[in-house]
Amino acid sequence: MKTLVLGSTSPFRKSLLEKLNVPFECAKPDIDETPLDGESSIALVERLAIEKAKAVANEFPNAFIIGSDQVALHQNDILGKPHTRENAINQLTRFSGDKVVFHTGLCVFDSEKSKSYSLVEPFEVYFRDLTKAEIEAYVDAEQPLKCAGSFKSEGLGITLFEKLVGDDPNSLIGLPLIKLHALLKEAGLDVLQYQPK
Repeated sequence: MKTLVLGSTSPFRKSLLEKLNVPFECAKPDIDETPLDGESSIALVERLAIEKAKAVANEFPNAFIIGSDQVALHQNDILGKPHTRENAINQLTRFSGDKVVFHTGLCVFDSEKSKSYSLVEPFEVYFRDLTKAEIEAYVDAEQPLKCAGSFKSEGLGITLFEKLVGDDPNSLIGLPLIKLHALLKEAGLDVLQYQPK
């Protein structure tokens, strides 16, 4: 079997990929993530996912390399990580009673054949009407300062939502496993055939 590589050092993506129960290595892609002039968010995340996978290909000449990138959009504004308590509170205040759309770019790069398999997976998060006290209590409890959108859906952030709409809740955490399985299978790796005996 070719080596499976996650082109990311994200602990969230690593823990998601572990769900597939296939051995893999992690490698840090070093790329410029600056958007191109006029580039849409969908084009951006797909391009970055491909670039992340290709960035570590020299280290792994016979591998399936996974690249992933994500943006969150609120009213067509790309959301970054808040970094401060004040910014997190401001982001969540804006989202109250509204929706945020996540686009996750995903790529499987076969480094031996130099072939990419890629897609963009959308996911919508609908926020309930939130009070200032609820927002502050949430930010203080979970400290989501390094999360785009200022929440952790896999944790207490779930209390902020009215509903989630999408094919795969793993998308929100940064690695849509349903689509990843499909891309790996298309590239030639059937996860179920490589389970430990």
